[in-house]
Amino acid sequence: MKTKFLLLLLVVGLAGAITGCVNTVDGRSQAGLPFLKDTVEGRYERPAAAVFAASKEVLRFNGALTAENTINMSLEAKISQRAVFVRVEELDPSKPVTRVLVQTRTPGGGTDIDLAHEIEKQIALKLVR
Repeated sequence: MKTKFLLLLLVVGLAGAITGCVNTVDGRSQAGLPFLKDTVEGRYERPAAAVFAASKEVLRFNGALTAENTINMSLEAKISQRAVFVRVEELDPSKPVTRVLVQTRTPGGGTDIDLAHEIEKQIALKLVR
């Protein structure tokens, strides 16, 4: 009886140690599994405003846009029950070079890197048109 209780206590302790908080690209934190690749980066020679508008269109087309922050140029959406975070950063305003970070998280705290790649590709294709 004591060994079963200690084993249960050990399993619960390990589960608590493995899960934790993950920082999102928009500066907040969310519960999830750390140390997993969940972010894809793309760089474009376009102004940040154009990349931000293309990102909004892509997220609306694929799912539901849930949050938009124009101060730090970040977006949040739900696509196929996954949380998708997009952040647009202007690296060099003189050229202009803009960086897009796309991060995805499943409801269980895991990652969906394929969806992040797909969203980043769609943003690039939207900028070409």
